[in-house]
Amino acid sequence: MPHQYPALTTEQKKELADIALRIVAPGKGILAADESTGSMAKRMTSIGVDNSEENRRYYRQMLFTATEEVKQHIGGVIFFHETLYQKTDSGVTFVQFVKGKGVVAGIKVDLGVVPLAGTNGETTTQGLDGLSERCAQYKKDGADFAKWRCVLKITDTTPSQLAIMENTNVLARYASICQHNGIVPIVEPEILPDGTHDLKRCQYVTEKVLAAMYKALSDHHVYLEGTLLKPNMVTAGHACPTKYANEEIAMATVTALRRTVPPAVPGITFLSGGQSEEEATINLNAINACPLRKPWALTFSYGRALQASALKAWSGKKENTKAAEAEYIKRAQGNGLAAVGKYVSSGKGGAAAGQSLFVADHAY
Repeated sequence: MPHQYPALTTEQKKELADIALRIVAPGKGILAADESTGSMAKRMTSIGVDNSEENRRYYRQMLFTATEEVKQHIGGVIFFHETLYQKTDSGVTFVQFVKGKGVVAGIKVDLGVVPLAGTNGETTTQGLDGLSERCAQYKKDGADFAKWRCVLKITDTTPSQLAIMENTNVLARYASICQHNGIVPIVEPEILPDGTHDLKRCQYVTEKVLAAMYKALSDHHVYLEGTLLKPNMVTAGHACPTKYANEEIAMATVTALRRTVPPAVPGITFLSGGQSEEEATINLNAINACPLRKPWALTFSYGRALQASALKAWSGKKENTKAAEAEYIKRAQGNGLAAVGKYVSSGKGGAAAGQSLFVADHAY
């Protein structure tokens, strides 16, 4: 076997590892504020608000302003391209604003899912063309980490070996390109919660996908200490008739990760996968309380599970800003505690916090 060409310098590796560790420092996770314009349209429509650029800017500003209260729980914020270049009311770019609070700025760089020919309705993710140039520009503009989402689904015939191979290879290519531009890649091979499958089947598929993921990252010489993983929790399909306890979900999730994710990876930042706000927090806490040995930080990278109550409280009215910020702060604090296994549910999360956020075939 030929010798690996030295891809990254010692200095580059140190920078990447330091960024990754800052994002997942104890009790810290990620606010995923990277919804596309189309996804924001769905959010705004749900509260009867026009999906204008100004409304999107004001809503994001509201979340970022509240960062002062929760900076000990938010290690990173993922921006959408539009948001990366927007400014606060006082003229400071959002990137400068959150970095001034000690929070790491990130950017969504994939260009969405597209059909994967030769499969039964499976997909791959586009955006590799020109990615290196985009990453170089984003790095100059203040982004130090990135996110790329691939999607797999569980049915009687999927995920196929072709879909697993294609999606993990795309993620590995993206990760390598990011690292060469000084950006920490978050690798997100999401297995959708759609379907009737039970917990055991989800664990099996999760293990197969993550095993393929780390084989692909190894093949592409990706520096694992300078990456983060954003996986699904191991849960039964949304339509599964059996309901599993939080401890069962935690055990299945941690077992799958222990079998597949190298200890060199500094952190695992779970997506919420359509769980309600409260459910996502309780399951994260159960994962951290699981008695198995866990060599990585286990934390959150939540979008809807940090924002649903805040969005409803705001409802497009400026006079509701403080109330909306309070809802976001409550969720961030709860998840910060869950990330170290110290969250205790009061059972008073409110109607919005307990509402399922599941959307069939979720895309954005």
